[in-house]
Amino acid sequence: MRYYNSIIETIGDTPLVKLNKVNKGVPGTILVKVEYFNPGNSMKDRMAIKMIEDAEKRGDLKPGGTIIEGTSGNTGMGLALGAIAKGYKCIFTLADKQSPEKMDILRAVGAEVIVCPTNVEPDDPRSYYSIASKLNKEIENSYYPNQYDNESNAQAHYETTGPEIWRDTEGKITHWAAGVGTGGSMCGTSKYLKEQNPAVVSVGIDTYGSVFKKYKETGVFDEKEIYPYLTEGIGEDILPKNVDFDMIDHFVKVTDKDGAIMTRRLAREEGLFCGWSCGSAVAGALEWAKENMTDDDIMVIILPDHGTRYLGKIYNDEWMKARGFVEERVFETAADLLAHQEDNGHLTTIDHTATVGDAIRVMTSNSISQLPVVDGDNFVGSLIDSKLLAQMIEDSELQSKSVSDVMDKPFQFVPLDNTLDVLSSVINKDNPAVMVRDENRAPRIITRHDILRAMTSK
Repeated sequence: MRYYNSIIETIGDTPLVKLNKVNKGVPGTILVKVEYFNPGNSMKDRMAIKMIEDAEKRGDLKPGGTIIEGTSGNTGMGLALGAIAKGYKCIFTLADKQSPEKMDILRAVGAEVIVCPTNVEPDDPRSYYSIASKLNKEIENSYYPNQYDNESNAQAHYETTGPEIWRDTEGKITHWAAGVGTGGSMCGTSKYLKEQNPAVVSVGIDTYGSVFKKYKETGVFDEKEIYPYLTEGIGEDILPKNVDFDMIDHFVKVTDKDGAIMTRRLAREEGLFCGWSCGSAVAGALEWAKENMTDDDIMVIILPDHGTRYLGKIYNDEWMKARGFVEERVFETAADLLAHQEDNGHLTTIDHTATVGDAIRVMTSNSISQLPVVDGDNFVGSLIDSKLLAQMIEDSELQSKSVSDVMDKPFQFVPLDNTLDVLSSVINKDNPAVMVRDENRAPRIITRHDILRAMTSK
């Protein structure tokens, strides 16, 4: 029989998956290491178990003890799984910016959750760092792993994540990218990969409001860089011991919005239902790769966790809109619009020798507001209902006149690959339509109404 003795034996050996759509225009092969295949749905399972087992070996964690940790949620989940398997209790402190789903999940696996304010200094007695440390001093037989400074954090990734990536890429990896929070996954993995091939380039993803990027580039810890941000799991207002800046070659900062939008794109376009910092990692890594990689390069980006942690945030449309995180519209082209026109390509025209009365009857019977005027196969003019109305008020005999006497210039022909935003800039009150030729070279008309319908149907 093949089975595992407990859930913690299933940690690791997560798959590499190739990106195919969100990396359009980026050279090289982009692979993501999908860490939500771990039993706790995040990469933090790896280091959580390592910290527990190393503490047991040192005698810091004894039978019946209590594990106390400040966490953004995922480390807590990994520690909780270890606690269940090994018989410990858990108390976790979280900043109030963490998603309610993370808190509910931790409570579901038996942990006590204490919510602390986000916008306080790290050494403030109300911070989640300080509360965790205080509880550790007060509760007998308790253990405070302190993932930020605990060497077992980075060591776990040195022993597992790095070797898995090297094995699965057959040593062909050229670039490694990860979000940097505690620093364990980035630096432990980077250390292993660089030992195998010193030429491997590591790219750390930081967020605005964090100190990492400037500190790497200047050596200055600038408190002016610190301000509140929403992205969970990356960036810090401290310098954790697990952040080994020698193991990080470059830093890229990503905004809350760009990370959130890329996260949603990964779900929709790649089928990767992952967490917020995953989108940040991919957005930052692709930005860097676009300018610095070649077609022969292979980049691996770690995706830390699962999307279930963020159902009430970035996967909630109203939450996104309330924070201005509206995705930029990818406009359809004229060709896309033609494929969905209600008239199935039928173009109504009027000959230049017809009367204005004839033209009005054609427009009325077809419920159209504009009408191309033709002379054989040539487009020689156009009629617009609002202009005809204005002229008829001034000239009661207008209906009997020839179309050629009152027509305006022909509607402009535009390329078939023009996007709807470009088309809308051409169309105005004096020019309510444009002409295109479809794939069969047949003339077609696109009106203001067509564009409005396409845009509002998104």
